Amino acid sequence: MAAHRTFIVWIVVMTTTVMGVDTEDREMKMCITLREHVMDFSYHNLTKIPENLPTQTEYLDVSHNNISRIDEGQLHDLPQLCFLKATHCNLQFISPSAFVNNNQLRILNVSYNLLKSIPDMAIDKLQILDLSRNEYSSYGLPHSFGNLRELKILALGGKTAVTVKLKDFAPLKDGFVQHFIFGDGNVLQQYEPGSLAQLKSLKEVTLNVSFCESFDIFDQILVDLNHTQTEKLSLIQFVPDDCNIVVDPFHLLKHCYGVHNLTITKTWINSTLLVKLLKNVWDSTIKHLTFTDVVYNEDAKFQFPRQNTTSKIESIIVDGIRHYQYQYPTFNISMAQATHFTYLKFSGTGMNILPCNMISAVPSLQILDLSDNLLKDQGFWWCPPEKSFRALRHLSLSRNRFIKLGYISQRTREMKLLESLDLSFNSISLTGPCTWSPNLTELSLSHNNLSNDVFKYLSPHFKRLDLSKTGITAISQDVLSKCPSLTHLILSSNSIQVIPLNLKAPVLQALYIDQNAIAYISEGMLDGLPRLDTLVAGKNPFSCTCDSYWFVTALNKSLLPDWPLDYTCSAPPSFADTSLVHFKPGYLFCHPWLQAVVSLSVLTVVIAVFAITFYVCDGAWYTKMLWVWIKVKRRARKGEDRLLKCSFRYHAFISYSQHDSAWVDGQLVPTLEGAGLSLCIHERDFVPGQWIVDNIINCVEASYKTIFVLSQSFVQSDWCNYELFFAQHRAITVDQDSVVFILLEPIPPDSLPRKFLKLRTLLRKQTYLEWPKDECKKHLFWKSLRSMLQTGSTVMKDVAAGITDSCSLLANQL
Repeated sequence: MAAHRTFIVWIVVMTTTVMGVDTEDREMKMCITLREHVMDFSYHNLTKIPENLPTQTEYLDVSHNNISRIDEGQLHDLPQLCFLKATHCNLQFISPSAFVNNNQLRILNVSYNLLKSIPDMAIDKLQILDLSRNEYSSYGLPHSFGNLRELKILALGGKTAVTVKLKDFAPLKDGFVQHFIFGDGNVLQQYEPGSLAQLKSLKEVTLNVSFCESFDIFDQILVDLNHTQTEKLSLIQFVPDDCNIVVDPFHLLKHCYGVHNLTITKTWINSTLLVKLLKNVWDSTIKHLTFTDVVYNEDAKFQFPRQNTTSKIESIIVDGIRHYQYQYPTFNISMAQATHFTYLKFSGTGMNILPCNMISAVPSLQILDLSDNLLKDQGFWWCPPEKSFRALRHLSLSRNRFIKLGYISQRTREMKLLESLDLSFNSISLTGPCTWSPNLTELSLSHNNLSNDVFKYLSPHFKRLDLSKTGITAISQDVLSKCPSLTHLILSSNSIQVIPLNLKAPVLQALYIDQNAIAYISEGMLDGLPRLDTLVAGKNPFSCTCDSYWFVTALNKSLLPDWPLDYTCSAPPSFADTSLVHFKPGYLFCHPWLQAVVSLSVLTVVIAVFAITFYVCDGAWYTKMLWVWIKVKRRARKGEDRLLKCSFRYHAFISYSQHDSAWVDGQLVPTLEGAGLSLCIHERDFVPGQWIVDNIINCVEASYKTIFVLSQSFVQSDWCNYELFFAQHRAITVDQDSVVFILLEPIPPDSLPRKFLKLRTLLRKQTYLEWPKDECKKHLFWKSLRSMLQTGSTVMKDVAAGITDSCSLLANQL
């Protein structure tokens, strides 16, 4: 045996906790689209399924309660239910019709309960079903399991179920189950050959069964698996610690030509059993051998004889070893014929010194994982890199006790082919300059307290960089400019608040900025990232304001693998915990410039419509009439005190041309007197025998107003001119607006005679009423005229006849 093909391993082993693969998160993401569709009622002291749950519920957890039954109708109002978890509930009965309305149910976990029999299932889309850790005594499946055409993973296991019959799994013989998890850690007493051979679609089998004193049953199972597509076989609690093994339980492994992965979990093992296992694995088609959470119960030297055949083994994983003896075991294994061996993992073993001989004896080793140990700088780097790591490309030193980053960079530089280095979960400090190998393109420094200074210690050759949870608070363009070849950057779980707009990474393909303090992502952030195809930005405190408008409405969501599940609003308070997919900001609301444009456009249209309507509907005339009414009211209020001291015989004296008498007698007089107004008309009310001028003066002063009916005939009349003169003089004397003009027909200002120049001035300064031709406007004309005559006339003819003389008449002053 060549010396360089043999290695001796000194491993410090101690009790460790093995971290299993958490598959529940992965299963949840199969079902959940929004966090608000998750209902968690675990540990609520429930005795039945809660009522009045939201109809959009996709995930329901009622574990750790006291729910003994799931009856028909209890889940009827949950048509979107996809994942139901009801473990540790003392569940004893599930109705065959319990899920009749849950057509979207894909995952059902009712493990760790008290089911006495495997329940009937009629769930078309069910993909994962866990019925393990119950109390049924038979593995017989109901015929309804034959209808579970989409079932991929099935877990069965009962404490009292110790026999397997051919008919038990018959309903699945035409199914598509790919992963079968079987057993409850108890001893299987009887197995009918061919039972598992019926499941032709099997690709992975997990046996949680103890075979001590019944290894013939294990042989029968291996024979059956040869008739399936099984590639991966996991053995949990394969032998107990008090088992006396005489036979070779693994002798049929060499005949399982389809099995390429073998995992031994939670099993007691000694040197005798280990030799038998390795010898059979060596001669089999198994490529990947894994030991997880095993107990090695000897402290003697382990010697594995040299093998003359070439092994197909490619990887060995040891993830968690417990050893209770005083001395640490020594392993002597020849790897001369392991020419395909490239991957070695020793995790959770308590190793504090690297076995150089072991590494040197495997020149083909490309991947070395020494995570979760007690290694320090001096315990690892004492091995000459040029001899121990000749083909090494990937090295994981995660969860150890390394400190000096600069020193690590220098030593890894001696590993000529090293491409990937994992230093996560250490105590790394930024001391001294770093001289990284140009071949090193992947580095993980996650979960080390490094701060923003970490960017000064990077290599321009890095392509994949993991700086998650390293205390980074800001990122700038200078950071990425130092790594022009960067394709994957992970900055998760830091305190970054803003992603700058000037980032430029021409080859960056994946960016992880989830679990930071980012409130929004701006539109220009991706402009300098032309090749970005993956952006993980969930679990940030997003602000549901217009700052997030572009991200919500315009960003291509195919870039976000975690959308919309991990995207919720944190501000403002009214949107707290609301899924970002429900935030619907308006385009107009979030663009002030557009608001101004729209407002101006609307205002222009409104003004145009108003102007057209104003013109078509003769708005000028109505406006003038309104102004007349307002002016009359205002003046009436001003003169109210003064008018209280006076009384008038008539509401109005009417001055008009004889040519307009037909309109006056037929329209004006009947309408106003019909409204209760008293009018003075020269033909009727002038005193016979008096001079005409005296009659004009007396009638003007005895009237509250003087109405002038203006027309072409009016301006041709001399008497009308006299009446206008006296009325104007009276208005000036008593400081009263007592003149009312009615424009019976249009009078061009240039057509007025010179003697009527005063009228021209009055018409310019004083409001007048126009007689409308439109019938619908006449009502407003009469109403305005009546209001002008009635306003302020607090004492009328019938109540003031006795005090007429109290007003000074203009005639007495002449």
